[in-house]
Amino acid sequence: MHAPVFSRRQALAAGCAGLLAAACPAPSARADGGVPLVEPGISSWPSFRNGRELLGVAHGPLSEKLELLWTYKAGDQIFSTAAIVGDFVYAASLSGELFCLSRTDGKRIWTYRSKTSSNPKEFIPGFKASPAVTADTVYVGDEDGMFHAVHRGTGEKKWTFATDGEIFSSASVLPDRVLFGSYDSNLYCLKADTGGKLWQFTTENKVNCTPAVSGGSTFIAGCDEHLRVIDIETGRQQTDIPLETYLIASPAVMGDVLYVGTYASEVVAVDWKNAKRVWTYSSSDREFPYHSSAAVTDRFVVVGSNDKRLHCIDRQTGAKAWVFATRGKIEGSPVIVGDRVFVGSADGNLYGLHLATGQEFWRFTDSKGFSASPAVGEGCLVIGSLSRDGALYCFGTPTRN
Repeated sequence: MHAPVFSRRQALAAGCAGLLAAACPAPSARADGGVPLVEPGISSWPSFRNGRELLGVAHGPLSEKLELLWTYKAGDQIFSTAAIVGDFVYAASLSGELFCLSRTDGKRIWTYRSKTSSNPKEFIPGFKASPAVTADTVYVGDEDGMFHAVHRGTGEKKWTFATDGEIFSSASVLPDRVLFGSYDSNLYCLKADTGGKLWQFTTENKVNCTPAVSGGSTFIAGCDEHLRVIDIETGRQQTDIPLETYLIASPAVMGDVLYVGTYASEVVAVDWKNAKRVWTYSSSDREFPYHSSAAVTDRFVVVGSNDKRLHCIDRQTGAKAWVFATRGKIEGSPVIVGDRVFVGSADGNLYGLHLATGQEFWRFTDSKGFSASPAVGEGCLVIGSLSRDGALYCFGTPTRN
C-alpha cells in the first residue's frame, strides 16, 4: 500500500543575527507598504534544502552558543521548513497562511492566504510544502493542489496553477522555470514569471519529493518505486532506475551520485549516470521507513528515520559512522552547519550534535515535537513545531550593548 502521508482534510474526515558585530536594524518598509527585496545570498536559506542539489548544508555562520531569540505563534501546526533571506523569515502553516516575519524580532510583515472565504466553516487548504524564495517571489503549493507564486515584497498573489492532487513537494527554482511534484502523479515545469506550463512528466504514482537539480537534469524519487532522471529543457526521461520500494524522501545529489532513504529501511547511493547502486545502507531488520531527506557533505550522509534514530553514514563506503537515538520518529530532515548537525524529533526535542561523533551538545524542548526541518541562515536557526498554536522558534545570539 502507499506510504501513509495524509492531508489535513483526510485526517479531519477520519535575533537572530548571531556573530554580527553590530545590532541588526529592523527592516524598513517601502513606500508601497512592502519590504525591500534583496537577492538570496551565500548566508541565506531560501528553500527546503538550501540549494537545487538538496544537500541540506548551511553556508553561513551560526553561533556556537544558541539562545531563543523569539517565538511566533502562527495559529496552527507547521510541517514545512522556513526560508530565511536577508532581514526576513518566510514560513507557512496548516491554517493556509504563508507569512513573512521580521528576522530580528519575529513581527509579522504580511500574510498570504491559500484561499479566502467568508464562511468560517469552509475548509481552507493548508501548506505542508516549504516555501522557495527568489529575488522577488515566494513559491509554494497547498493541500488542494494549487501552486502559488506570491510577490515577496507585498504578499500579493502573482499567479496560481492548479494540479489535480495535493502538493507536498517543495519547489526547485531555476532562473526561468520552477519545478515541483504533485499527488496527481506528475512532475510540473512552469514558467517562473507567469506560471505557464512548459511541460509535465507523468509517473505511475504520487510525487511527494522535492525535485533535485544538477546541470541540465532533474531527479525525482517517487511513490511508484522508481528513481527518474529527466531533462529539464524538454521534460523527457533520460534514465529510469527501479528501486523496488516506495520513495517518500527527497533525493540529494553530489556529482554523479544521488542519495535517498527508502521505505524499506535503507539508504541508497546511486550512480545516476550509469544507473547502478554504489552502496546500500541497511539500518534495521524491521521496516522503518525514511521520510527524512539526507544532508550530505564530502565525508558523511546524515539522515533521520522512523526508527527514532539519526544515522550518519560514510559517504564513500556506505558504512555506519554513528547513530544517535531519540525517543520519537525523525521525519524532519537534518541540517549540517560546519562541524555540527541539527535535527528535530517527534519526542519534543530539537538536537544539536557534533558531526564527527554524533555526541549531543545542545537541545531545545517543545512538548509537541517537530516534523519540520530546521532552516539555518543569516546567523539564525528557525524551526516550526507541531504545537496547535504553531510555534515558530528562532535561535541565535542576541546583540548585547
